[in-house]
Amino acid sequence: MYSINPENASNFVAGVDLAFFIILGVSIFFLVAITAAMIIFIRKYNREKHPEAIQNEGSTKLEIIWTVIPLLIVLVMFYFGWMGWKPMKTPPEDAMRVKAIARMWNFKFEYENGKLTDSLYVPLNQPVILDLVALDVLHSLYIPAFRVKEDMVPGNIKQMWFIPGQVGSYDLFCTEYCGLEHSYMYTGVHVMHEDEFDEWLKDTTAVAPVVAEDASPADRGFQVLVKNGCNACHSSDGSKLVGPSYLGNWGNMRKVTAGGEKTEVLFDKEYIRKSIYDPNAEIADGFNKGLMLSYEGLVSEEEIELIIEYIRSLNE
Repeated sequence: MYSINPENASNFVAGVDLAFFIILGVSIFFLVAITAAMIIFIRKYNREKHPEAIQNEGSTKLEIIWTVIPLLIVLVMFYFGWMGWKPMKTPPEDAMRVKAIARMWNFKFEYENGKLTDSLYVPLNQPVILDLVALDVLHSLYIPAFRVKEDMVPGNIKQMWFIPGQVGSYDLFCTEYCGLEHSYMYTGVHVMHEDEFDEWLKDTTAVAPVVAEDASPADRGFQVLVKNGCNACHSSDGSKLVGPSYLGNWGNMRKVTAGGEKTEVLFDKEYIRKSIYDPNAEIADGFNKGLMLSYEGLVSEEEIELIIEYIRSLNE
């Protein structure tokens, strides 16, 4: 069991806040001091009191003072900043690992037992390491209450770690501008008591958002789309976003570019499945290649069937 201040959301709050307030205090002090000095000098050395300029020789003592004192102040700020940052780069070996996957425009979290969620669930007072994976462009995972932030670079797996200190829910979002729907790349961290978390982790079923038991396949299909962030790029009302709308396509012919040539394909189950697993194989007219990556391994065949039911329901 790890011990941290129970008033803090994570083990890094105290160190980061201390560095912040020291730097803020120094900045406020010099803002006031320099402004006051400017006002005093303007009043004391204005043209009316000193109509003729006087040449003053340099002062070695003064030069030393305003070199050494700022240097010491900067070193103090550096020390507290370093002491707040250094522990973030030395995670404990016994920490629980979770893979954080970022793509335009949502987060996914994969646990060691294969459980996949769209929000991060962690146990209280236990160290957690996030292996940060970006699938497309630069992202940045930020949990303000925990005072942790780390960039996510495609092809470069980085790490972030923390120890949650309070049960509750906290904001988690992307702070690297990653495209049109960047502001919608938002989810949460849920800190649970250890026994409650263990029970939650054992249940590898129902990782999708909860829907009513009597919900139709189409409603469940919509929840699959929401869970995977599909609605950030595709609309249900016919409006054009980053990708084509779901509305008014089922059973119709769609103009696409496949293999560099213009052609038409039937908008059916096979087209939807291919669009999810191999999205760049057939690009709908009016849209660009490369904006969507494959969801193979993230969306199951059962979930694709539910998505199909939702899209079909829009045409009824």
